[in-house]
Amino acid sequence: MNYTKQQLIDALVAEYDYLCHDDFDPDVDLTTEEYREMLKEMTFDELVEETSTGEGYTFDEFMNNWG
Repeated sequence: MNYTKQQLIDALVAEYDYLCHDDFDPDVDLTTEEYREMLKEMTFDELVEETSTGEGYTFDEFMNNWG
């Protein structure tokens, strides 16, 4: 499937929010808004790399779970 940069950013932010929800440390962690702004500066390829997907967990699985 083809995804837009915005869809990928939204999926990464959703995953980040889930991962930080119960364990957020304001001294270390970015807010979801800060994380989104950081992602906006990245290229599509850098965003794909940010998903940490590969053979065991595919990009399509990531997008299905978070997109």
